Amino acid sequence: MPDVVADGLHVLFCGINPGLMTAATGHHFARPGNRFWPVLHLSGFTPRLLRPWEQEELLSYGLGITNVVARATARADELTAEEYAEGGRLLTAKVKRLRPRWLAVVGVTAYRAAFADRKAAVGPQERTIGDTRVWVLPNPSGLNAHWTARTMAEEYARLRVAAEADAAGA
Repeated sequence: MPDVVADGLHVLFCGINPGLMTAATGHHFARPGNRFWPVLHLSGFTPRLLRPWEQEELLSYGLGITNVVARATARADELTAEEYAEGGRLLTAKVKRLRPRWLAVVGVTAYRAAFADRKAAVGPQERTIGDTRVWVLPNPSGLNAHWTARTMAEEYARLRVAAEADAAGA
């Protein structure tokens, strides 16, 4: 699954791994019912609702997408601890190379596994990768039912405000 990335992004969103629909279409968060694209718009990151096939437009907003693990699966619980750990190492190298202001990992369980931080919670993290700050966001999968689109958008908007403040101060 190709990344949507560039050097110096405001926010690099990091999914857990491609789902089967994403792998089949070549578009991130492509499964109907995944709330990433609506939440991105509701939170103010994009001026309109983008569709998965418009993912390259994110770059014009200083946003990008990658994944912790490259292997496509039907469900994230099919991934091994070793895949998460290796994914965390590869993601760290990618972030050091691309230097986004923020890395936003969408899924607290994935973040905990990839970075060996069992106590991490949704929100800004103490960890940095070089100068890149880290924020953990709720997973937008439809399987994550205890977060609604509205409550997810509120958390994503907290990151957007922090990213905008950083950009204004830079």
